[in-house]
Amino acid sequence: MSRGKSRIKSYENSAGLKSKPLLSRADIIGALARELSKISFVQAFWEGGAVGWGRVDEYSDIDAYLLVDEGRVQETFEVVEKILVSLSPITQKYVVRQNPWPGLSQAFYRLESASEFLVLDLGILTDSSPDKFLEPEIHGRSVFYFNKKKIEETASVDMNAFEGKSRESVQAMIERFGMFSNFVEKEIKRGNNLEALEYYRTLVIPSLVQALRLKYSPMHYDFRMRYVHYDLPSDVVERLERLSFVSGKKDLETKHPRAIKWFNELISDTSTSHP
Repeated sequence: MSRGKSRIKSYENSAGLKSKPLLSRADIIGALARELSKISFVQAFWEGGAVGWGRVDEYSDIDAYLLVDEGRVQETFEVVEKILVSLSPITQKYVVRQNPWPGLSQAFYRLESASEFLVLDLGILTDSSPDKFLEPEIHGRSVFYFNKKKIEETASVDMNAFEGKSRESVQAMIERFGMFSNFVEKEIKRGNNLEALEYYRTLVIPSLVQALRLKYSPMHYDFRMRYVHYDLPSDVVERLERLSFVSGKKDLETKHPRAIKWFNELISDTSTSHP
């Protein structure tokens, strides 16, 4: 069902005896596709994430999406959980309660009989959900396992709407950086080193990452650190890593002004090339 051959692993119990092989992503996806396709109110099932970019490895999770009829979201979660339990006990479920994407209901599942990294990240959508996460320029080329409703599998980006959201986000980032980036220096002078580090980690570095994305991967302007190793040139990633990891107060005092200088250069270059 997914790209590439699944790696079947086994694990040993405390006596050193081999137990049954771990569930593969093909096992999980196959069972979900087979059973969900029989449900009348489940209209489509596809996978994005690593599969969409052709980057599946032994650490990849399953970024799955379902399109279901209005009013059947909770029922669909219950059906999915029954299918999962038929394969393995569920050891952990995490429900995203404040999702930033309207119309997306999301939960994560970890299975006892699968690798700890093979988490099912399940997003459930309906026709009224404004975003289906299918634009290949942003999300890669999704792999569909069934598509009863024949929804468009490679949706086009609404560039006017996208650029409007991007401009708003970038402007807010620039204003936020201008207002608060010196809080790192303020807290260092106060002797509040942990607070200084927190401002550096949560304001300065994320703003720098967004400015870098604006230059090198504008379609992922809001992806933060996700895919940064794939989206940015290797020398840029190395420079960013050197600034991101600090060994103490003195290191932070050295790297903070460097990060600010790089950010300002990026914003200046972008403003010049995009009036």
